[in-house]
Amino acid sequence: MKFLLLPHLPDQDKPHAIQLKELVELAVLAEEWGFDGYGVGERHDRPAVSSAPPVILSHIAARTSTIRLFTAVTTLGMLDPLRAFEDYSTLDNLSGGRLDIIIGKGAYQRSAKLFGVTAENQWALLQENYELFRRLWREENVTWEGRLGRSLEDAEPLPRPFQKDIRVWHGSASSTLSTDYAAQHGDPVFSSNGSGPIERYGELIQHYRERFAAHGHDPEDALVGAGTAGYLGARTSQEAVAKYRPVFEARLAVNRAHDGGTIKYGSVEEWVESSSVLVGSPQQIIDKVHEQHRHFGHEVLHIHVDGEVLSRTDYLATLELFFSEIAPVLRRELPSRPLTPATSGARRK
Repeated sequence: MKFLLLPHLPDQDKPHAIQLKELVELAVLAEEWGFDGYGVGERHDRPAVSSAPPVILSHIAARTSTIRLFTAVTTLGMLDPLRAFEDYSTLDNLSGGRLDIIIGKGAYQRSAKLFGVTAENQWALLQENYELFRRLWREENVTWEGRLGRSLEDAEPLPRPFQKDIRVWHGSASSTLSTDYAAQHGDPVFSSNGSGPIERYGELIQHYRERFAAHGHDPEDALVGAGTAGYLGARTSQEAVAKYRPVFEARLAVNRAHDGGTIKYGSVEEWVESSSVLVGSPQQIIDKVHEQHRHFGHEVLHIHVDGEVLSRTDYLATLELFFSEIAPVLRRELPSRPLTPATSGARRK
């Protein structure tokens, strides 16, 4: 299994300059700890500060050398696909081909509204922009007639990317539209595996695998990543829950203030028991990941630690515990393919 670190929610009391620097410093630490990838999300309203992922990831690329750089997610339906190509192709070159993109429609209507995206047109915009983005990445001359967005005539998209064919994951939370669209293109899918019951996300992954084969792709090529609602490991479950309690309460407060109270769990015990959050002893966490793997068959797992609530000592300790006692077991017991696509590594002429 491969591991992707997503940064914690930013501390809203800190200046944005400090929050952004901390995102970069955390990526440097993630590479030192042994994470395979580091993800930066895209959101254009509070509480997030990462409204420009390619800028942040470019700075991270300059500070790291091996870790893969993920967008989590790129809300491509809100973007000009040509401008998005230029930004991410530049990043791909600067990073030496370490870029993976996860696309999605985005879960926050306040962000979408800023770009004129509505619930009625969000899927159509995402799909049209992705079709154009794929062609811009793969072709050196593009003519395109847009239905909802821009058109192009004899356009030469520059710079040409480092990776000939970038791996694009499709973020999936609750709709079969995303899993079917990923299957149609033979692309991998990344399940949010958020706060809902695991069975719901498992059904979406099963739908993806069925449609992947139905669209004529080799079922063995289907690739799945899965998220978690959070992580905190400790020597005992009692210690882990006690340390996670203030983290959960802070998360709940942010969710109610900014996202309409979408988290429906009333206590940390219920959250740990019923959601995908990984909180407990190393063996408990290993067992829970195995249970999720039985539903998903996933090869990449993203975790995040809400570091602004934990002390620096606890924050470093729980991540060190993950890589000293949890990750080695999961890597051994749940083998996976390399994150680097087979077609990458050669510069396009």
